[in-house]
Amino acid sequence: MLVSTAPEIVVYSASLVFPVVSPRIEDGAVAVQHGRILHVGDRRWVLDALAARGAEHREEHWDGALAPGLVNAHTHLQYTRMAEVAERNYTGFDHWGDAFDAVYERGGHDWAAAAADGARQSLAAGVTAAADVVTDRAALGALHDAGMHGIAYWEVYGKSNDDWDAAAREEVRQQIREIPTPPGAGVSPHAPYSLEVQPLLELPDIVREEGLRLHIHLAEAHMEREFDGIDGYVGAGPGGHGEWPELGADSFRALRSHGIGVSSTQFVDHLGVLGPDCHIAHGVYVSAEDRALLRARGTSVALCPRSNEVIGLDMPPVAAYLREGNLIAVGTDSLSSSPSLDLLADVAALYRVARAQGYREDDLHQRLFTAATLGGAAALGLHVGKHRIGQLGVGAMADLAFFEAASHHPDAALAELVEDGAGRVRRTIVEGVERFRA
Repeated sequence: MLVSTAPEIVVYSASLVFPVVSPRIEDGAVAVQHGRILHVGDRRWVLDALAARGAEHREEHWDGALAPGLVNAHTHLQYTRMAEVAERNYTGFDHWGDAFDAVYERGGHDWAAAAADGARQSLAAGVTAAADVVTDRAALGALHDAGMHGIAYWEVYGKSNDDWDAAAREEVRQQIREIPTPPGAGVSPHAPYSLEVQPLLELPDIVREEGLRLHIHLAEAHMEREFDGIDGYVGAGPGGHGEWPELGADSFRALRSHGIGVSSTQFVDHLGVLGPDCHIAHGVYVSAEDRALLRARGTSVALCPRSNEVIGLDMPPVAAYLREGNLIAVGTDSLSSSPSLDLLADVAALYRVARAQGYREDDLHQRLFTAATLGGAAALGLHVGKHRIGQLGVGAMADLAFFEAASHHPDAALAELVEDGAGRVRRTIVEGVERFRA
């Protein structure tokens, strides 16, 4: 008797399948082998295709919606146990930052355990990949240890020009080499207001020399808003009016002290931070010129509306991003500024914001669900290639999320998930391995 040595084929069938990169399927199925997707399509077709080549398989059916695993494009899993900070609302980033610092500096944190807890909560929300920004070494392995995909970004914060020396540069190089892989690794220069010019100039070069990814908090604080400067520099940027680059300012804060109203987006663009290998978090205070810069550079923005609300920021220009064709993704931020790590709660918030801002197109459900899946993958550079995620397509990683849905009509079920999808995940599979079951 011959015993097959080929990896087992499992067919996950469902009342509805949302591939994202192809039309939604009623009574569909996804065949998985060795952690990758073998077939996607009508259930009968998938089963017949396997039978035609004599491939042994077993089927598991779900009476709901089957979709790609969600991609959280901005979070800090190590702050999962700092939820007390998010129990109140603030008047802006500085106000929130004071409360955050008080808890952070209190000490006694087990960052590894907190990050692991955050990874578990993410998987329970159907998130199979994340852009996890890490400040303390103990939390670097959270995605790796949980078997999740995504990128762990080592955060560089508070560096001035004076203390950015050869030793500081080497420390960053060494740190990113120590990030457990898989998944991927990268660097997060924290923000234009927390780093001076020299580290902001050189960190992207270090990252690109290593072939890694960049992620920066941008246009999130009130001080980053473009304004009319006392010298008449209104949003002056490279190629625009004004000569602010020639001032030789040491930092974005120094520009502000000169009364220069250039936006933070134009500032970091001048320093070479933006690009297709970089995505930004928040993107709240962006002008039409800023949004055009992001599009020109191929830079995605991870929108985190519930975190913005807690911190006391405005809502991002969701409708403008959509109308103008910016690349968008969705992030929860951390539990220190958000009520949960359930990404679909932020998707629902973005839906409400887009409608309130006047977006009336009938593609809103699809575009926001895409932002939470394929859009997040694109932000992390994981939407193409051998290790692509955020989609159900042949050869892609078998990252799956199973959702409870009252309707079996594709449009109605998609609307349910986008407008009220939080808490609906019942099973999560990463690279063919079950990581959560309700």
